[in-house]
Amino acid sequence: MKKLIALLMTAAMIITVAAGCSAKTENTQVKAETNASSEAAKTENSESKKLRVGIVQAVNHPSLDEIREYTIKSLEESSLKDNIEIIYKDAQGDASNVNTIISQFVGDEVDMIIPIATGAAQSAAAATQDIPIVFAAVSYPVKAGLVEDMNVTDKNITGVSNAIAIEEIFKLSQKITPDVKTYGFIYNTSEVNSVASTDRAKSYCDENGLKYLEATITNSSELLQAVQSLVGKVDAIFVPNDNTVASAMPVLSAEAIKAGIPVYAGADSLIKDGGFATVGIDYQVLGKQVGEMAARILEGQSIKDNPVEVINQYSNIINMTTAKALKLELDEQTIKDFKIIE
Repeated sequence: MKKLIALLMTAAMIITVAAGCSAKTENTQVKAETNASSEAAKTENSESKKLRVGIVQAVNHPSLDEIREYTIKSLEESSLKDNIEIIYKDAQGDASNVNTIISQFVGDEVDMIIPIATGAAQSAAAATQDIPIVFAAVSYPVKAGLVEDMNVTDKNITGVSNAIAIEEIFKLSQKITPDVKTYGFIYNTSEVNSVASTDRAKSYCDENGLKYLEATITNSSELLQAVQSLVGKVDAIFVPNDNTVASAMPVLSAEAIKAGIPVYAGADSLIKDGGFATVGIDYQVLGKQVGEMAARILEGQSIKDNPVEVINQYSNIINMTTAKALKLELDEQTIKDFKIIE
């Protein structure tokens, strides 16, 4: 009997120990699952905290591509480099696509929208009053209705203007082609920045006794006819930062060279595409400025404390292949400070 009782007690102890081990194993599994779930949640939260920046580009063009490239590069070099997700969309020259893209950004509640060029910036401003907007390459943000004053950014929008040095371009023209007395202006009347730049060009000509003729367009297919309408009537052509002209600039350049007419333009890309010379915009500099401003705001600065900036560096640029085609002889002293495009 005593042996039976002892055996029963031993069996009970074994069962108790086994149950304890089972409980410990179960608790360990629960803790492991809890820890794994916690780590997954941390990872998910870390990913969800990434700041999403939506960049919309109205049309694919070397100048705008360069702005985008250097804006992204600047953001990736900032203190936020590991905490930013860039979402880039190209509207492919379709204004309705711009609106659709921006609506998607707003619906996805991105942390910032960076529209490149005036039309895209206007669409962004109309779509949201809450998401911060930092525009790039808007020559005249006040006339475009984006801000009331360059120094007052009391809404959700600011950015970097690519206002061109109109007066300096004409001074350059008078220096290296002093025989020019009549200019031809080619631009799209529906582009606010182009109209404003051309108005400044007219004022300069009026104040300095120079004549001018206009040839306006509404799309790039009209550009060839516009150039031809000025041949024999003007000594030089001026083109502002006009996206429509830029999309078909080689057409303008070829026709102007054939007629022996130098083309002065507002941006380096237009000179690369066959224009003659400019005191123009370095779009790498512009993109870098945009990225730096965007980073400051994403880091916590207010838009109010970041008024609209104007590109802080211009370049004297000349296309020597075009100069030779026009049979314009320029001595080294005249072009010593120029960025040369062959």
